Amino acid sequence: MLYVVGLGPGSQRLMTQEAIQIIKNTHTIVGYATYVRLIEDMLEGKELVVTGMRGEIERCQKAIDIAVTGKDVAVISSGDAGIYGMAGLLFELAGKQSPHVDIKVIPGVTASIAAAAALGAPLMNDFCHISLSDLMTPWEVITKRVDAAAAADFVICLYNPRSKGRPNNLREALNIILKYKSPDTIVGLGKDVARHKEIDKVMTIETLDETEVNMTSIVIVGNKNTYVQDGRMITPRGYTL
Repeated sequence: MLYVVGLGPGSQRLMTQEAIQIIKNTHTIVGYATYVRLIEDMLEGKELVVTGMRGEIERCQKAIDIAVTGKDVAVISSGDAGIYGMAGLLFELAGKQSPHVDIKVIPGVTASIAAAAALGAPLMNDFCHISLSDLMTPWEVITKRVDAAAAADFVICLYNPRSKGRPNNLREALNIILKYKSPDTIVGLGKDVARHKEIDKVMTIETLDETEVNMTSIVIVGNKNTYVQDGRMITPRGYTL
């Protein structure tokens, strides 16, 4: 069996019991170096296959090759493996593989859920996820999605919001959002959520300091009814026109 395991945002206390059990019972673990470090105290005596940044295809193919031999193998992914994680790529590659490989996805807590819990309750009405990384999706498509989500006044969870190689994508996305939302719209920033240096801040679009945002951050932009209570970001369950 080839398991695809979502580790959650970074802390073992937010891992599911099923994820912990699969890692405990599987001898061969495949993962990106950063994710392996998150659970290194769980990996003693295990066979590790570790690759660096952008080694996704290599990791997945190695895991498939191991599974074909009849061994159980677990590919680890941060957050939920089915949300911007490794599950899709594994299914894609395995579909071209002979013989057949059985894949089981083990869900995990994704960044938006973990950040929302730390920030308050911002996801109580309709919301969407949009990644600002244009490595796999053309920027023109991303901007259309941001425009549509903002026009519909969704609460918007922005994944991969800003990096050294993409310093302006967040600002461009916020400028699109400002066509439809007020500068006073409430925004939540979760950075290194559930990790040692976690930062959680509530602000507005206007007061958001982009220099605080990086690839380990998630930005949650509220809808027009989102408000601040006791420093927490709250979106009512109902929507007022």
